[in-house]
Amino acid sequence: MTASSNSPLALLEVARSIALEAGAFAAEARRGVVEVADRKSSPVDVVTQVDRDVEALVRQRLVELRPGDGFFGEESAADGSTTGYTWIVDPIDGTVNFLYGIPHYAVSIAVVEGEPDPQSWRALAGVVLNPATGEIFTAAAGEGAWLGESPITVNDPVAPEQALLATGFAYLPQTRAEQGAAVAALLPTVRDIRRMGTASLDLCAVACGRVDAYFERTLNPWDHAAGALIAAEAGARVTGVPGARGDHRFLLAAHPELATQLEPLLTAAGAVPREH
Repeated sequence: MTASSNSPLALLEVARSIALEAGAFAAEARRGVVEVADRKSSPVDVVTQVDRDVEALVRQRLVELRPGDGFFGEESAADGSTTGYTWIVDPIDGTVNFLYGIPHYAVSIAVVEGEPDPQSWRALAGVVLNPATGEIFTAAAGEGAWLGESPITVNDPVAPEQALLATGFAYLPQTRAEQGAAVAALLPTVRDIRRMGTASLDLCAVACGRVDAYFERTLNPWDHAAGALIAAEAGARVTGVPGARGDHRFLLAAHPELATQLEPLLTAAGAVPREH
């Protein structure tokens, strides 16, 4: 591989082409009968055969186009990298929405330099595609963020009481109870809260100004790798527990000024885990 083939823009083109093919496959599969194939961390943490088939398609295309790169996806075993690059893939983010026919799910593909660890990787390119609507969000490191052909930026900062926040909930009952209590405590201090069920699209909603901020606990790398880069390239500060990047413990994305104001409110409400 040449240096130019490893540029963020070149990597983005690979991610985009594969995401469009995978999204078309998922959308066509959704026109048929979709059933639960398995359950993972809890009875409500489901996977469909379509999740597995889409991931297999993405993996195969990457083997063809990017031999030697690593692969880290939700539904299959990881492959190590011999090139220093790893693809972080969620074949269907928002599987429950997909299962129920709610047109708000995504194919999320990112490529990072380094290990598949958000604390150390350098995100180079990311694509989040909603196959149900055709909207495609993209970003390449240092090149900005886009919705289709249009550049996007986060909203100008507002006071927390005027901020519309998005969030999501974990699958484990005890964690969900804690998150529900945090939302109840937070609601009187912000404009309102949205829970739409697809983390990657929530991050893209921050990037294009559909919400002012997004926060969540228990995200996996494939949930946020692409969306976090898109939000950051659109001007958001994407952060985690104090002193760390966003990861499974906690992630917040918002305009930097708003993020600074929200952090103590989220901590006081219990949205940030006490033990890091």
